[in-house]
Amino acid sequence: MVPRVLAIAGSDPSGGAGIQADLKTYAAFGVYGMTAITALTVQNTVGVTRVVLTDPAVVREQIRACLDDIGVDAIKIGMLGSAAIIRAVAEEIRSLQVPIVVDPVMRAKGGDPLLEPEAEDAFREAIVPLATVITPNLPEAEALLGFPVRDRVEMRRAARALAHQGVPAVLIKGGHLTDEQAADLLWYQAEENWLTAPRIQTHHTHGTGCTLSSAIAAGLARGEAMAVAVAEAKRYVTKAIQDAPGLGHGHGPLWHHGWVRS
Repeated sequence: MVPRVLAIAGSDPSGGAGIQADLKTYAAFGVYGMTAITALTVQNTVGVTRVVLTDPAVVREQIRACLDDIGVDAIKIGMLGSAAIIRAVAEEIRSLQVPIVVDPVMRAKGGDPLLEPEAEDAFREAIVPLATVITPNLPEAEALLGFPVRDRVEMRRAARALAHQGVPAVLIKGGHLTDEQAADLLWYQAEENWLTAPRIQTHHTHGTGCTLSSAIAAGLARGEAMAVAVAEAKRYVTKAIQDAPGLGHGHGPLWHHGWVRS
């Protein structure tokens, strides 16, 4: 059977992030992608101008429609937007025995908020405990944990703290570091694994977080081991940045279509 992945996230009409990036990534990895859309955003590479959240009942119904018919081998959670949507999603997927990849989307690339401030506690309480792997960048790790995460030492502290909360695998993304290497830290089974790649000097990075988490979900749906899925996802994102088509006037999108799985 073709591996099946459900993305629960917001829509980006410019195609670089959110549900659109998720589906492009699933196609590149040869898995079947489905979506439960949590929000309609009005955004492009320059910024976000409007967010319209989906009725939580409709989010529930989208999830059920996919699970009851096609089924699922992995779930990726991205933008949720509100405490009500967070609770609805958690209730619908809590009993599932499949990998759940959580990308804690709180702000867009340009800094625009994508999660209501009062929803952060609900996210920590209802979504984080469901994660098989969580993939925060440095600002998101700070928001989740309440202490600074700005260098490799603090990345290690953050990874351990999230693991201590019961998350089996933690990937702290180091894109905000100023090192010559783009370094991410995978903490899994009480071991740390640094994943590095040459830092690409570019502003065409719109949707990197969505793309990375979806690539991990695709790998896990295919039955790959956690370390393999994460490493392959990082290679995919690195190539997608390298091949970025140079579109837009701000943080341009990646090129999701140049990947050939080895």
